[in-house]
Amino acid sequence: MGHTDKTLENTIANAGLSARVEAHFAASAELKTRAASLMSASIAGAIALMAASLQAGGKILACGNGGSAADAQHFSAELLNRFEIERAPLAALALTTDTSTLTSVANDYSFEQIFAKQIQALGRRGDVLLAISTSGGSANVMAAIRAAAQAGMATVALTGNGGGKIAGLLGPDDVHICVPHEVTARIQEVHLLTLHCLCDGIDAVLFGAR
Repeated sequence: MGHTDKTLENTIANAGLSARVEAHFAASAELKTRAASLMSASIAGAIALMAASLQAGGKILACGNGGSAADAQHFSAELLNRFEIERAPLAALALTTDTSTLTSVANDYSFEQIFAKQIQALGRRGDVLLAISTSGGSANVMAAIRAAAQAGMATVALTGNGGGKIAGLLGPDDVHICVPHEVTARIQEVHLLTLHCLCDGIDAVLFGAR
């Protein structure tokens, strides 16, 4: 065994890395199991809402910050390209990808408006906004929800931390999917699973996917 291998082994042992990794897996699995019964109804409601919009010729606009921006892009790619079955592309757009638009709005107005102004331009009655915020308090996501309401769009809010301020912005036609946890990493892990559930459910409704 080389010196480098021995050093790595010592690092792993001294820092208890294997145990830390196992603890993360256990915490994630426990939360997902607990959240399944708590979140399944709201996820099903979001699937029905999004599928109805797409079936009527609408589109899904998605937004979020940081890891939630990556989730918005992941979700829109799964719809526009495909999830697990061969089917026609579905109309979805992440509002997080156009750096010229984002920096222009942030520079000329404010960072809070980077999603709202896009919704004002692109959103139409019958479209759906997927608003992702682990904290439930992202100012630009809240501004997006307000802009969506003004455009006649419904919102599916994907949050954690009890929903934060976003919970108070949602109307009777909106759907709130809230992960029952406070740790960002755990919330994001359930968000990703939720997005896959949405994709699978939409395909099931629109294309009869098993």
